Amino acid sequence: MDINKLKSIIESVLFISGEPVKVSRLMKVSGAAKPEVENALMALQGEYADGRGMVIIRKEDEAQMATNPENAETISELVKSEIQENLSRSALETLSIAAYRGPMARADIEAIRGVNCSFTLRSLLMRGLLERIDNPKDSRGYLYKISFEFLKKMGVDGVEKLPDWEKLSKDSRVESILENK
Repeated sequence: MDINKLKSIIESVLFISGEPVKVSRLMKVSGAAKPEVENALMALQGEYADGRGMVIIRKEDEAQMATNPENAETISELVKSEIQENLSRSALETLSIAAYRGPMARADIEAIRGVNCSFTLRSLLMRGLLERIDNPKDSRGYLYKISFEFLKKMGVDGVEKLPDWEKLSKDSRVESILENK
């Protein structure tokens, strides 16, 4: 496979995932052999090390796209202001899905919403409104569920006390979406 095409694929996968991606996963989605993927990752790391806003970080057999550490102060201010602001519509939708249907994998939340939720999930985790737990069905992923902080802010002592919880937690339209993803 052409190295530029492979770098493009890997860059896209790392960007959209928002989480560490195993080299084996990159091999599977790209159809490239391990040495090709490793070479492409090293090339990308070199390209991103040249003062750009993003970097490719490696840990054991995983890679992830992250912000450049030189921009940490600016990013920290952005995150702080986001945490202190009111929740966006996408955050409210994601939180509602987790509250009424959780715990759920990110892919299932995205299937219901129809958009990538990585940044929104990260924001809700930082605000303490969601928690991330290991997925017993997939050791590579996580499940997201509401936190005690969410329950405290809502003034309820359990998810079943949320408005229309009985009806909405069993909505067949959501089941249909998840079955067809």
